[in-house]
Formats: sequence, C-alpha cells, structure tokens
Amino acid sequence: MTGIERGQTMAQVDTAETGQGGVDSRDTDVGGWRAGVRRVVLIGARPEPWRRGLVVAGLALLLCLLMALHAAIPNRVGNLGSLVETFLPWFGWFIPVLLAGALWRRSASAMAALMLPVLVWVNLFGGLLTDKSHPGGDLTVATHNVGADNPDPTGTARDLAASNADVLALQELTPQTTGSYLNQLATTYPHHTVQGTVGLWSKLPLADTRPIDVTNYGPLAKTVTASQKMAPNRALRTTVTTKRGPLAVYVAHLGSVRVNPRAGFLTASRNIGIQALDKAITAEHNNQVILLGDLNGTINDRAFNHLTSHLRPTHNTAGNGFGFTWPAPSPVVRADHILTRGLTPQSSQVLSATGSDHLPITAKISW
Repeated sequence: MTGIERGQTMAQVDTAETGQGGVDSRDTDVGGWRAGVRRVVLIGARPEPWRRGLVVAGLALLLCLLMALHAAIPNRVGNLGSLVETFLPWFGWFIPVLLAGALWRRSASAMAALMLPVLVWVNLFGGLLTDKSHPGGDLTVATHNVGADNPDPTGTARDLAASNADVLALQELTPQTTGSYLNQLATTYPHHTVQGTVGLWSKLPLADTRPIDVTNYGPLAKTVTASQKMAPNRALRTTVTTKRGPLAVYVAHLGSVRVNPRAGFLTASRNIGIQALDKAITAEHNNQVILLGDLNGTINDRAFNHLTSHLRPTHNTAGNGFGFTWPAPSPVVRADHILTRGLTPQSSQVLSATGSDHLPITAKISW
C-alpha cells in the first residue's frame, strides 16, 4: 500500500467517523465559541472601547444613583422626592435606551456602567415580577373607585357582584349613582353602609360603623369652621363579623394629587388624609385590620412609610406584576390598595375594567 493510498484510507475513516470530511462539528462549535470569547476579550482589552461612550456611562451611573438613593431626594422643592418615588418603576425604561446608546457607541465603559442600574432596579422591583399567590383563603375582599362620571353604574355594580367578593368597598359614590349600587348589590350583599362618598357592602354582618374625617387633620384642623367641615365624608371604619372573630375594615378615598409645572407635586390634601388614617388605625384595638381604597398614591411614596410600617400591601406579598390601576385604559400607577394587619394575604389581582377610570382590585386573605 502506497503513502497516497494510506492517506486516502485515513480520510475515508475520518469521514465515516465524523460525517463531515474529518471535521467534528462539536470541535467547530467549541472553536467558534472560544474564538468569539477571544474577540470579546481582545476588544475589551483595547483602550478605545473604554474611552468611547463616557456620556452614556455617566448617565447610567446617574440613573443608578437616582433609583438607589431615591429616599434622599428632598421634598422641599415641589415634593420632588415623592414625585420620583411615585413613578420609580418606570425609570427602568431608561435602561434599554442607554443600552442602545452603548451599543451604538460600541462602548465597553457604558456597558459596564449599565450593570449597576440593572442590579438596582431588579433589587427594587424584581420581586414583583414573580407570581406570589397561593390557593385558598378565608375571605375575599375587593375595592373599586367607581368614578363619579361613570356612564354605566348599573353595569359596574353587576360586574362587581360577579367578582364573588365577600366584602366590597366602593369610593367616589355620588347622590346620582348611589341608588344604582344599592339596588344592584342588594341581593348579593345583605349588609351595607354608605358614609358620604364611600361605602362597604358585605355578605357578613356589620357593626360599630362610623365616619373618619380624613379632610380636617393636623394643627390647623381646630380652626376649620363647622360649615367647612360639611364636605362629603371620604372614609369610614366598620367591623365585619366573621367566624374567626371581628375584622376591622377601613375604607378611604384620600385627597387627589396634582402635578403643577410651577408648584410641583401637590400632595397636601392626600397627606393630611394619610396622617388621619394612620392615627385611627394605630389606635385600632382589633388585631385583624384591612384598609381598602383609593389612596391616590403608590406605596413607594415616602408619605406612606409610617402607614405601611404596620400594614402590609397584599399585592406586594401575594400578587403578580405591578398591578397598576390608573388610568384604566392604560394604567401607569397603582393608586388603589388593599393593606392588612394580623392577616395573611393568599392572592391579589387586578380585575377587568368597568365604566370607571380606575380598575378594581381584589385579594384573598386568611387568618
């Protein structure tokens, strides 16, 4: 056998073993992967990619500091800190924008800097993206700002009755629409109370119901005249009698907030209501407490820090996603909340839209 013949025979053997003319596809894949890694290392080792895109890198670091140190942003000028915290989850949208800039500039420094805001955002909000709900629950509660301008209160009432909630809280009731809710919910909920613009419907008996003044609170409250205090009530407290004992339920619709180009983030009316609610709930003698309502703010806002120090948002512990509720067509904030004390949230979700500009929410809880 000649050398040529031997070479041809070996080639035939290689071809038979690999099926690719002597080249193992696995070797090709590994080689290509290693070559890619080497190219990335070589590019990263060059000084040029680190010198490019320094502006993008600086913006990434600024975004990181803004999210990580949001509590240090002062409220002295236009409540800027509260405004940032209200929309804090949305600052994550700057990350893909900066990523596009980093890729366009082929900047290693910008890519490295972008890792910091990514880590901060995931630390702040990553937990909301997982489903934390559990099956079961002793009681189902729901709350909905039904909207004063709701064109179909009857349809909204039917939708809410179909939610199977044991306890249903409504806000922004008006003299023109309250009758529709009373009529439509009477069959499902034999017990109810309406205090001004808020109400509670329940399948279980109610007792010890009283209004809570969330409009006049603080040092100047004593200077408010009786006629000024005649504004429609926006909060109530009642006791729901359950098989496991009394449950204190608070329903509230706090004052509205506004963004004014000159004055900034206007929150005075809402913050007064937060303080009044916090005082009432802190003094509550029942161990089991639920707060339902439109609080006109997100739990990220520092104004709620003391209230949430002894009440747990059900969506944070048993929900899935951000749970935005306003405005209903394209919600960007979670203004509506269910908070509990002495109870275990099992699930929390946002319901389908009604005729209101808010989305209803519901939660299942257990003792």
